[in-house]
Amino acid sequence: MRLRERAVFDNFVTGPNAAAVEQLLAIGRGTCSGVFWLAGPTGAGKSHLLQASCAAALAAGADASYLSLSQLRQFGAESLDGWQASCVVALDDIALVLGDRAWEEALFRVHLEVDERRAVLLTAAVAPPLLQQFCLPDLASRFAAANLLTLRPLDESAQREALRLRALARGLELPEEAALYLQRRFPRDLSTLYVLLDAIDEAALRAQRRLTIPFIRAALSPYLPDESA
Repeated sequence: MRLRERAVFDNFVTGPNAAAVEQLLAIGRGTCSGVFWLAGPTGAGKSHLLQASCAAALAAGADASYLSLSQLRQFGAESLDGWQASCVVALDDIALVLGDRAWEEALFRVHLEVDERRAVLLTAAVAPPLLQQFCLPDLASRFAAANLLTLRPLDESAQREALRLRALARGLELPEEAALYLQRRFPRDLSTLYVLLDAIDEAALRAQRRLTIPFIRAALSPYLPDESA
């Protein structure tokens, strides 16, 4: 799967997650091996960090594979076959396939291959392994022994910095008051705010306008029908 160009460590606001990010940087540099489970709430940046780890590994000359199980699930468990040569295998949304015996058997094979090659298996889910529902006890015990990396949500100031960086990556300048407006009018999770920023970007590109609050209010009116109230 193609990595997003913006999903790199330089575009990630660390906030309270310095320890987890430092470990992922080590994975990207190729200075560690093993199995890692990245847990954190929706919008905390799990997908971004998995892709950033793969991008760093590729830049260092290693093979790395990012696999989104939310996209692969429709193709069946055999879609996990053929990644044996990767130095870093990153499995996003792993919880979506847990409880399915065929998928867990495929995950078990990947886990064994990583162990044998002293490579890296990096997984991500909202909850840690001990709170997941496995049907294979051996797989459950193996993931329970994984290195757990926990992400915490950014505070409001760090969220605004993340939005600013996201906007800059798109060639936009997001004023502080505009970021504050988004936080006050919409749910304060980065997944939602990034979707809104994408919509603003498209509107700004069409209108060739800078990001003022009146412009943002008009651009986002479909997302907030009562905005004029």
